[in-house]
Amino acid sequence: MKHRSIAAPLLLPLVTFGISFLVWQVKTKNEMNRFGTSIPTAWLLILPILNIVWLWKYSVGVEMFTRRGLSRHAAFWLMFLLGSIGSAIVQNEFNRTIVNANSPAGMPVTV
Repeated sequence: MKHRSIAAPLLLPLVTFGISFLVWQVKTKNEMNRFGTSIPTAWLLILPILNIVWLWKYSVGVEMFTRRGLSRHAAFWLMFLLGSIGSAIVQNEFNRTIVNANSPAGMPVTV
């Protein structure tokens, strides 16, 4: 997974009217799927009820990728209720996982 600034998912949705939030979710979904999670297609984001189901599956992927550093419940409620603030917190946890994985005891992850 790519190391990203937490300011990007926090501030860019304000400027791009939420489009960058969707782009961030799709990019991180694809990167998490490369590491073994099974998050479904992002096309479900545009369907009213299925976008909540997709967000739950994404949150399960967050829990798997962060090795339970951020639980699925916390990731879901952070992004569901707080939007870009929640995504910045999730991105911070992704960054922390990447740093820990690049330590000598962790699995190799590209930065």
